[in-house]
Amino acid sequence: MGMFSLSKSHKNWGWLCDEKEPWKILSRDSELNLFSIVSRLAGEEASPGLELADKDTTMGPVFVHKDVKVGTNVRFEGPVYVESGSEIRHGAYLRPGSYVSNNCVVGHCTEIKNSLMLPYSKAPHFNYVGDSILGHSVNLGAGAKISNVRLDRRSIPIQFSDGNRADSGLRKLGALIGDKSEIGCNVVTNPGSVIPPSSAIPPNTVVTGHWNNRVGSR
Repeated sequence: MGMFSLSKSHKNWGWLCDEKEPWKILSRDSELNLFSIVSRLAGEEASPGLELADKDTTMGPVFVHKDVKVGTNVRFEGPVYVESGSEIRHGAYLRPGSYVSNNCVVGHCTEIKNSLMLPYSKAPHFNYVGDSILGHSVNLGAGAKISNVRLDRRSIPIQFSDGNRADSGLRKLGALIGDKSEIGCNVVTNPGSVIPPSSAIPPNTVVTGHWNNRVGSR
């Protein structure tokens, strides 16, 4: 889809740049799925990680690089992997399947679940990021929420730039947000939203489908 080309040199996620169906990593049924990759990497990590006050390893291991800044009252539920240079602020909640790449920000009262944050992406203030991929240098404005389940609980479609659709086969799928996109304050993305690289979404917008088509967005 050409959404994540800026992370081509990333040792664990460079292959995603050429992936035509990147949403498949969010499914546990996929051979290369985020949950299993995070669990494996966190479990195999040889370097000593940061000591954490509140972590639960019932579902998988937790690894946080020793130079990551972690605020108070942060909850980690494995499997979770956090690379160096990132900041996890007061009251954040990282749930199973969370991968936070280098130099990212997970902010105050932000919740991350089964999601990949590529380098320099930020979810800094009161955000929800579920079953999603945030590209390199993506920034979520305060209060932006990524919805990941349809009200009717049906499978979520993916819309492409030409207007065509494909069934993702997933009941939980948030958003695919391309590199260097800026998401305004209080934006809500509906399940399966696709936001191409370098997009700028105005505050208070509701996004549905592919942003370039603007169908159903306001």
